[in-house]
Amino acid sequence: MEWLVSACFGVMIACGVYLVLRARTFPVILGLTLMGYAVNLFLFLTGRLHTNLPDIISPNQTRYADPLPQALVLTAIVIGFAMIAFLVVLSLRALGELDTDHVDGQQENPPA
Repeated sequence: MEWLVSACFGVMIACGVYLVLRARTFPVILGLTLMGYAVNLFLFLTGRLHTNLPDIISPNQTRYADPLPQALVLTAIVIGFAMIAFLVVLSLRALGELDTDHVDGQQENPPA
């Protein structure tokens, strides 16, 4: 199970880096989103993969799930959503001002 989750994490990071290196704003936003999800998966995995364990400390149970990674992932999801919303608004503003969606603001084939 761990090798499958690790492979998913690696594929998500690789695809995110590939998309961030594109010259258009929409693939860059998708790449940042994908890398954000990969980091969330990594944070979630720091709590180890356990099943059927209670998430609240109980005197009857000797083992329980660690709630700290789950709290970190929830916080990261909220921050990531705000970052994506800001990037979408920023890219739409740049598209309106520059009439291009290139990340450097230059047109692909400028008019002669």
